Amino acid sequence: MASTTLSPNSAFAERNTPGALTDKGGNISDQSTATGIPSPPSRASSEKPSPLAAPPAATFAAAPDAEKQPTGPPTGGPSGAPGSGAWNSGPPPPNGGLAAWLQVASAFFIFFNTWGLLNTFGIFQTYYESSSSIFQPPGSVSSSNISWIGSIQSFMVLLGGLVSGPLYDRGYLKHLILVGAFGVVFGHMMLSLAKKYYQALLAQGFVVGLGAGMMFTPGVAVLQGYFSTKIGLATGLAAAGSSFGGVVYPIVFYRLIDRIGYGWSVRVIGFIALASLAVPVVFLKQRSKPGKVRAFVDFTAFTDGPYVLFTLGCFVGFIGLYTMLFYLSFFGLDTSATDPAMAFYIVPILNAASMFGRTLPNWLSDKAGPFNILIPGALVCGALTLAMMGVKSLGAIIVIAILFGFFSGVFIALPTVCYIVLTKDKSRLGSRIGMGYAFLGLATLIGGPGGGAILQQTGHGGHNWTGMWTFGGVMLLASGTLFMVLRGWKFGVKLTTKA
Repeated sequence: MASTTLSPNSAFAERNTPGALTDKGGNISDQSTATGIPSPPSRASSEKPSPLAAPPAATFAAAPDAEKQPTGPPTGGPSGAPGSGAWNSGPPPPNGGLAAWLQVASAFFIFFNTWGLLNTFGIFQTYYESSSSIFQPPGSVSSSNISWIGSIQSFMVLLGGLVSGPLYDRGYLKHLILVGAFGVVFGHMMLSLAKKYYQALLAQGFVVGLGAGMMFTPGVAVLQGYFSTKIGLATGLAAAGSSFGGVVYPIVFYRLIDRIGYGWSVRVIGFIALASLAVPVVFLKQRSKPGKVRAFVDFTAFTDGPYVLFTLGCFVGFIGLYTMLFYLSFFGLDTSATDPAMAFYIVPILNAASMFGRTLPNWLSDKAGPFNILIPGALVCGALTLAMMGVKSLGAIIVIAILFGFFSGVFIALPTVCYIVLTKDKSRLGSRIGMGYAFLGLATLIGGPGGGAILQQTGHGGHNWTGMWTFGGVMLLASGTLFMVLRGWKFGVKLTTKA
């Protein structure tokens, strides 16, 4: 939501700027709530507005603690920036221009090589379970154990924000991008040499995951310094990089593996990552200089009911999400609904649809509210996962892959926007987003391996697909239900309310 991208403490920047609107007591004359609804202007605000003052609909009321210390340094950061702490005052975001859109392009390629690689793991899951797998003899590594590779990779990406966030606050953006890029490229080079399960786990799970984790949070945080009114669009376009990576990497892997072998196919992926990560290495730039560094943990979050409920809803949703992302491709191959060639294209099809699901929801959230988009998305994903129990044909798999890819995009595109809405004190926003995503990382350790464990509980040498789809579908429906409870609690039950 564009109106929620400014810190409440941006009022200090206006207060300390010549020409800022203040009353006789030194208070900001045109304050608004955290929802962006302006309060009636005071007498001072009708005299001579400053050209540097923000529009009334985009300002926030100063935090209570800040009002007690009006002469102190600014304590708020760019709203919605994971890892953002306090920032020095500066000019407002340009909301466009070459420099700003270069940041979007840089963030696009960071998503391409973080979430894009995560979205690719379904193709590795299918390959590792095939007869030509590097794990020999075939079947020597269980589905659940294989899924631990992708789950740990996902967990490292989300957990990395706890480290990269504070380092980003201290101005180490370039260092984080360089270290992260090295980890992603080096991890793939080591993966190309792997012959054993533990080697693949270390290279793909830990090294690539940690490298991606160093880049993901800074890549999102940078955009907040360049966009306010267009932050939803900018973030959505950047997030589309994850879907694009989920299309390109699986096709590259499948088209090359029979021609040049597993090792060189993985190395080609590493070289593509190297070339595409050159864009953020060169162009990504921290616009606002860090001031006071945020704390690692905001303990007040644990007593904030809406925050806790939303994080729990996302946690449950991520568990169900990863059962589909990891096993949809393998399902077609295992049940003979698809041939081996088509099974490898299911993941690119899902990710191609997800590209639209990660841009359109962000644009709509600025108009309808993020919860009004997130709730139906979660419920539809749950219904589609349960529908997999009746799927028998290739056509049905493709239809569900397209629909699930589109609606599942809300779980990647909207959580940050929802955290912005739920956090009243924007100076705590960076800590709360980092904490939330770190907790969501635990869900990735449950969804993939948990689904794999259920898949093997048949005792007849087959796979318990019905049990696994039930597990994933129920988790997603529970997630949508929790979001509905939160919306009613926070915004009321009226359907036309922007929430």
